[in-house]
Amino acid sequence: MNHHYDAVVLGGGTAGERIAAGLARAGRDVALVEDRLVGGISPYFACLPSKSLLQSARRGEPWELAVARRDALTGGRTDDRAAARMAEAGVTVLRGRGRVAGPGRVEVDGAPHGYAELVVCTGSEPVIPPVDGLADVPLWTSDDALSVPDLPRRLAVLGGGPVGCELAQVYASFGSQVALVEASGRLLAAEAPFAGDVLADALRRTGVDLRLGADVARIERKESGLRFWLSDGGTLDADRVLVAAGRRPRAAGLGLETLGLSPGQGVPVDPTCRVQGVEGGVWAAGDVTGVARTTHAARYQADIVLANLLGGRREADYRAIPRVVHTVPTVYAVGITPGQAAELGIDVAAAGYDLAATARAAVAADVPGRVELYADRARGLLIGAAAAGLHAEEWMSEIALAIRAETPLSLLADVVHAFPTYGESLEAPLRDLAGRLAAPEEEAR
Repeated sequence: MNHHYDAVVLGGGTAGERIAAGLARAGRDVALVEDRLVGGISPYFACLPSKSLLQSARRGEPWELAVARRDALTGGRTDDRAAARMAEAGVTVLRGRGRVAGPGRVEVDGAPHGYAELVVCTGSEPVIPPVDGLADVPLWTSDDALSVPDLPRRLAVLGGGPVGCELAQVYASFGSQVALVEASGRLLAAEAPFAGDVLADALRRTGVDLRLGADVARIERKESGLRFWLSDGGTLDADRVLVAAGRRPRAAGLGLETLGLSPGQGVPVDPTCRVQGVEGGVWAAGDVTGVARTTHAARYQADIVLANLLGGRREADYRAIPRVVHTVPTVYAVGITPGQAAELGIDVAAAGYDLAATARAAVAADVPGRVELYADRARGLLIGAAAAGLHAEEWMSEIALAIRAETPLSLLADVVHAFPTYGESLEAPLRDLAGRLAAPEEEAR
C-alpha cells in the first residue's frame, strides 16, 4: 500500500475541492483523486462557460469574441491553477481513476492507498436517450457545446430542461437555426407552469423553433444533414444534435459494491451526508447523491460533510435550495412547487404579480415576467416560489431566506423595497397572502 490517508476524496469537482482543502487546512492528511480536471465540470464545461456565452449574447458580441471570452474564463480548460490551489492547501492530488477496493482501501489506476474516511464526490454525467439512429450522427452533450468553437447552421436540442433552454438561447442568439424538442409538452416541466410559458415565449422571440409534446422517434443521415422524425408525425432538419436530456449520478465503476452499496439513482446519504447502508466513515456530496444537482447545492453539502468530519454535528436542510435557469429572462425557483405540494397533501395558497406592473420594468422596457409565491395554508408560511424575470436570481434571495427561516408572512409583508426595483413585485403577493393567512402563533396572540 502506497500511503494511508486520514481522508480520501473521490472526485475533484466543486464539492471534492472544498472538502479536501478544508480538511487539509485543518491538519488532516488528505488525497484528492481526479481522472479529468481538478475543479470538475462547473468551471470548464458548465456554469462559467454557459453564463459567459449568455452574457456575450446580451451584449451583442460576435461569436468569435464570445468564444474567446469563454475560453479565457475557463483558463483554456487546463487545471493548473486549481491543482496549485490544492497543493497550497496541503492536499495530495492523485491523478487517475479511483476505485474502492474494500473498507479502508482505494485504488488509483491500480495503485493501492489506505484511508480512514472516504468522501465520494464524483458528480454526474449526461444521460443519452435511446433514440434510433442517435449513435450514428454527430452528437454533442453540454460539455461539447460549451467547449468547441463551432457555430452550427442548424442545431437540434433534445430536452427542454434548464441546460437545453440555456443552450438553445445561446446558439439562437448567435445565429444558429435552433429547434428544441421536449416530450413533456412544456419547458421546465419540473417547475411551476407559468415559468416554462414565459421562457417559451422568450425563446420563440429569439428564433427557437419549439417542438413541445413530441419525442424524437428516429434520426437519419441525409446528404443535406440530419433528418429527425418526431413521434407526432412531424420532422425537422439539422446539422448537429445537442442532447440535453438530463444527467445521472456518476456512481458506476467506483467499487462501492465492495462496501455493500448498490447505488441506483445516486449514493444515498442521511442528513449529515454520511452514506447510508455502509459502516464506517463514508460520506458523499454533490451531484452523485442525486439530492440537488446544482453547484451551490454541492457547496452546501460539502460544508455539511466538512463540519461533521471536523468533529461538529451539522445536518442539511434542502427546503430552500434555489434552482436557476440563466436565460433572458432568468427563471428562479425555490422550495416546493404547487404540484409537489399536492403530492404531499399540502393545501397551498398562491399569489402572483406581473413584473410589467413595476416601475422598474416600465423604465427599462424589459421582457415580460411574473412572480408567484406559495404558502402552506395550515401553517401560514411560505414553502415555495418561482419567478421569471430579468435578474430574478438576485432579487429573489429574500424569499429563499424566508422559506429557510420560516419568517412570518406579516413580517415579510412589512419589508420595504427600494424604488424602482423588481423586488417591489414581491410586496403585493406577500400582502395578499398575509391578509388571507395567519400563522397559528399569530392567531393565538
